[in-house]
Amino acid sequence: MQYQVPQFIEVEDKIFGQLTFKQFIYIAGGAGLSFLIYKTLSSLLLSAIPILLVMGFSLALAWGKLYKRFPLIQVLEWAFKYVTSAKLYIWKKVDRVPTDNPIQEAKQYASIMVPKISDSKLKDLTWSLDIKESMYTNKNQK
Repeated sequence: MQYQVPQFIEVEDKIFGQLTFKQFIYIAGGAGLSFLIYKTLSSLLLSAIPILLVMGFSLALAWGKLYKRFPLIQVLEWAFKYVTSAKLYIWKKVDRVPTDNPIQEAKQYASIMVPKISDSKLKDLTWSLDIKESMYTNKNQK
């Protein structure tokens, strides 16, 4: 038995002429808000700038995309969530306090034994394993 598989599921259907339902709602909402601004201010000269702003925003919501991929309403939603959510800062810089006695600090680092590089890869491998084992046992003893 054959079934028809839907294709182009990310393309919205055109319901109102060449407009999708979302585009129609954004434009109708902008037009309605513009009408309310016009009636409230009762002068076309005073209400021209707010009407242009509202209609420009509603047209941007209807057709605007960021990087030709993300709808403007989704970008605004992400921005709102970012502003209202708690931020977690993990990395914090710790300032090093210089020591008064640099000789003591040099002696501390001089006590660390650094072996010579050998030609044998097997010796290098066993040395690194011994060091890791001694570091692991030193951490567990503390």
